[in-house]
Amino acid sequence: MTTRILAVILFDLFAVALAWVASFLLRFNFNATATVWHAIGMTLPWVLAVHAASFYRFGLYRGMWRFASLPDLKRILLAVGLAALVVPLVLFMTQRLVDVPRSVLVLHPLLLVLAMGGARFAYRSWKDGHLLSLGELGGEPLLVLGAGSAGVELARALAGTRQWRVVGFLDDDAAKIGRRVLDVPVLASLAKVGPVAEKLGVRHAVIAMPHVAAGVRRRAAEAATKAGLSVLTVPTMDDLLSGRVAVSQLRKVELEDLLGREPIALDSAGLAELLGGRVVLVTGAGGSIGSELCRQIARFAPAQLVLFEQSEYALYRIAQEFAGQFPELPLAEVIGDVKDAARLAQVFAEVRPAVVFHAAAYKHVPLMENANAWAAVRNNVQGTLNVARAAMAHGAREFVLISTDKAVNPANVMGASKRLAELACQALQAESATTRFVMVRFGNVLGSSGSVIPRFREQIAAGGPVTVTHPEIIRYFMLIPEAAQLVLQAGLLASREAAGGRIFVLDMGEPVKIADLARDLIRLSGFGEEDIRIEFTGLRPGEKLFEELLADGEATQPTPHPKLRIARPEGVPDGDWLAELEAWLAAPLRDEAATKNGLRARVAEYRSPAENEKTVRSPFTTG
Repeated sequence: MTTRILAVILFDLFAVALAWVASFLLRFNFNATATVWHAIGMTLPWVLAVHAASFYRFGLYRGMWRFASLPDLKRILLAVGLAALVVPLVLFMTQRLVDVPRSVLVLHPLLLVLAMGGARFAYRSWKDGHLLSLGELGGEPLLVLGAGSAGVELARALAGTRQWRVVGFLDDDAAKIGRRVLDVPVLASLAKVGPVAEKLGVRHAVIAMPHVAAGVRRRAAEAATKAGLSVLTVPTMDDLLSGRVAVSQLRKVELEDLLGREPIALDSAGLAELLGGRVVLVTGAGGSIGSELCRQIARFAPAQLVLFEQSEYALYRIAQEFAGQFPELPLAEVIGDVKDAARLAQVFAEVRPAVVFHAAAYKHVPLMENANAWAAVRNNVQGTLNVARAAMAHGAREFVLISTDKAVNPANVMGASKRLAELACQALQAESATTRFVMVRFGNVLGSSGSVIPRFREQIAAGGPVTVTHPEIIRYFMLIPEAAQLVLQAGLLASREAAGGRIFVLDMGEPVKIADLARDLIRLSGFGEEDIRIEFTGLRPGEKLFEELLADGEATQPTPHPKLRIARPEGVPDGDWLAELEAWLAAPLRDEAATKNGLRARVAEYRSPAENEKTVRSPFTTG
């Protein structure tokens, strides 16, 4: 028994004695005679014993005063109620009941409940900063966007701090507006956060709606940032349910929160069957997508995870991360270049992977467009062929190629090389009896290496300007974990099909203007456009205004997963086409013009950005 519990027990017994004495005094109008005090002294030990036993029976000392609540009050009522019934019986058996007026037997439990319950809730109010309204004296005023369970729990948690003071809720539920929650008013709808904040002099708002649709959270965040507020948010529902964080652990709203992306529903049982207990190899394992794929795969307990990576530093970094986060997972850390067929053959012969995710690629559009065009083709096409043939030769069951929306009606070398890699995998499918090939297309991944967001953050930190190539340029965006999860899901769906060679298209949602992303990021960084200006620099080599997920000759069909569709391209290349492609790739070096001419000859949709510009077509919005 701890000292704190002993102190609580002693307090409760003192409250029993005090209430017993007070009941007698009230009965006799505070004019107690020696006979009355004698009666008190003779009966009090029995009263204490009965109450102590009842308190123990109802577990009054398993809870904590700091978190006293209605269930604690219920236990006090039951314990005192039982004791109130037993005390007269015990006094009758000990022949002391004649000394006790009946009014005392009624007054005592009432006074005792007030003393015990009042003490507990007064202590909690004091710890929470509410006692005598002390909680209103300090703390930065804060608006809570969302008056649901998360918002209420957040307000309760913050009441025990000196950093924040919740002055109001905002919620779109009209039934809540005008009411009070934890004595804090629900002031208005989410859209009115600006006027409310200005009226109350509030500079901070927190989004406490982890369970609502992502689009609602985005609108709330945009309204608050446009009002010039510093916007915070509570952890995600996954983090809250896992117990990793508490609702009161606020963080700044990031650009990712404004994308409005819904959580991915994964077929965990199916993925465990596909990946669990099998050797899985990931090329480009140190990159943005490759490393996140590895993290997602590790959750399904593969027999071994093979990290294949060209960069020594990137491989070291991901290996060190896994050593800390997944110490029980068998890892193979392999330095290698996908253009090195001999190295691939050696690695595949040693580990014999059942599932291969090919994420290694050169992906930076302007960098690959001119002087590096042939290097891009060699890495993205020849590298894919090398990994695919190694997978076929050593019995891999599934081969997943990470492709891109830039492969659709490509206007640059990078996109054309990825489209050529898709075609090569489709041609290889006809030769393979055991390996099933699947290609997965998606757009830009927010925060990946080489993407616009890290560059924007650097430019804002330097005081600007933030450079955007064109005011109308738009792109599809998704989060890195979301992309990796959908790649895994596509691999699972492909494994259940009789035929391979499918191209899966991810639901990228609605395209976003890059200029709007820049403005959002400036606001989230605490600045306005008068502080950090946006400068338009013109389209870069190989860049087009719009990206698409389907080529002109493609249609889609649905899959069991709502965020995945299958592209149905017209015309799949045959073995002769593949042999000619490999002969073309065998040249040691080609200049830029020869490379682009060769791509045009093999990728019918490849043309210049000006020829290729058109309105975005999404298979998920047009049906």
